[in-house]
Amino acid sequence: MGLIEIEGMEFYAYHGHYKEERYVGNRFLLDIGISTDTTKAEKSDNIEDALNYQKVYAIIKDDIENKKSHLLEHIGRRIIDRLYENFDGIDNIKLKISKINPPMGGQIRSVSVTIED
Repeated sequence: MGLIEIEGMEFYAYHGHYKEERYVGNRFLLDIGISTDTTKAEKSDNIEDALNYQKVYAIIKDDIENKKSHLLEHIGRRIIDRLYENFDGIDNIKLKISKINPPMGGQIRSVSVTIED
């Protein structure tokens, strides 16, 4: 069993509860950990035997940049569901999504939601 992690993905996107957030946009950070069997790739050194994390990144980028949501929870669930649909052999996904400088009436570096499935 192995754990593939992609950390510190940064996107500018148009998500949020308030209409202004969906118009002006904001920065989002995303970290993901995917548990999968890496035995075959460990032995073969062949990308065809591995969970291709470049494709994982492309799915995440497409989703977060091209679809709008009101809640971080919704974004996270959508991404997790798409990854399960596109890859066989995923045992578990842990995803953390953060909104930088959320409009909450004070100085806040970020707000985050972590989903594990």
